[in-house]
Amino acid sequence: MFATLLSCHPAHNPDIPHVLIQTQAGDIEVELYPRQAPRTVAAFLSYVDSGLYKKSNFYRVLNEENQPTGTDPSQLIQGGIWRTNHAKAVSLPGVPHETTQQTHILHKDGVISLARQAPGTATTEFFICVGDQPGFDYGGVNNPDKQGYAAFGKVVKGMDVVQAIYRMAEEDQSFTPPVSIINIVRD
Repeated sequence: MFATLLSCHPAHNPDIPHVLIQTQAGDIEVELYPRQAPRTVAAFLSYVDSGLYKKSNFYRVLNEENQPTGTDPSQLIQGGIWRTNHAKAVSLPGVPHETTQQTHILHKDGVISLARQAPGTATTEFFICVGDQPGFDYGGVNNPDKQGYAAFGKVVKGMDVVQAIYRMAEEDQSFTPPVSIINIVRD
């Protein structure tokens, strides 16, 4: 009986940290992959541990209706401290870029990735894929430099919360109002 109880409630693998994104719409549990994306995960966890995401938000959404026609539309929700602590967001050093070619973490439904301008400029801003987004992978069409984005984990619980946020009111790719992230903590 004891063995059965253990198998019903498995403990997290200590080599695969989990974080909880606590939002006004509910919690999103994400597992992170430090073996595949060590620099990205280390940076993200340092932001989590320092409390940077307390009182941050999801502020951007890309969906099939809010992008130019004739393009392959992306689907995601984006969050971080860009709107709540912009000065801090722009003051942090960029994370060395870990491509999907290096990590083998592809931008599938529920994958979390760092947003960036040029490679090596990503910091606190992240997005969660809604559906598969191959254009964000190395060689994909969503970046002119073809380096893609740095994927580093995946939603394991709360994809219904991600979908609910994705469907919230928006104007010109911005949630109206932004969706509050109460905090992001280690789970």
